[in-house]
Amino acid sequence: MNRPQPHEHDEYYSLYIDRVPDRPIADVLGEAPAALEELLASLRPEHETWAYAPDKWSIRELLGHVIDSERVFSYRALHMARGDTADLPGMDQDVWAGASNAGDRPVADLLAEFRGLRAANTRLFTSFDDEISSRTGVASGYAFTVRALVFIIAGHEIHHRDVLRDRYLAALPEEATTHG
Repeated sequence: MNRPQPHEHDEYYSLYIDRVPDRPIADVLGEAPAALEELLASLRPEHETWAYAPDKWSIRELLGHVIDSERVFSYRALHMARGDTADLPGMDQDVWAGASNAGDRPVADLLAEFRGLRAANTRLFTSFDDEISSRTGVASGYAFTVRALVFIIAGHEIHHRDVLRDRYLAALPEEATTHG
């Protein structure tokens, strides 16, 4: 699957697409669960509900957001891939996070859910040929190609993995990890 061009998505989504390495997208998608698990492997359970600022999600809630967003964007990709032309609604991430129970679920459970979801999505996306990947639709009032949505999914997770590393884990005291 080729990298999407700027006209295949709203400019905002370059934030995610530009994070996707220049390698086969199936490899990038497939490597994400292990990379996320490795990043969080040393996190102690009592710190899973920690947030780096009062108005930010906890680590568990951030993982729930990654999962919810992947479900939404993968549905959008499937919807367009199957030729449905109905416009799709937006997603208010704060409303979704507030209505989620991710904050009550252990990180290990959330990571297992992400692994299964990502495996299913990767299998689906690798079934898309060039014609399917080029199909278009509208979501949140913006035009997208299927391929752009796949790259957004990959880049969104990479973005949040970087946030976890740089803003959450880097700010935790040494004793917050099992090897601290």
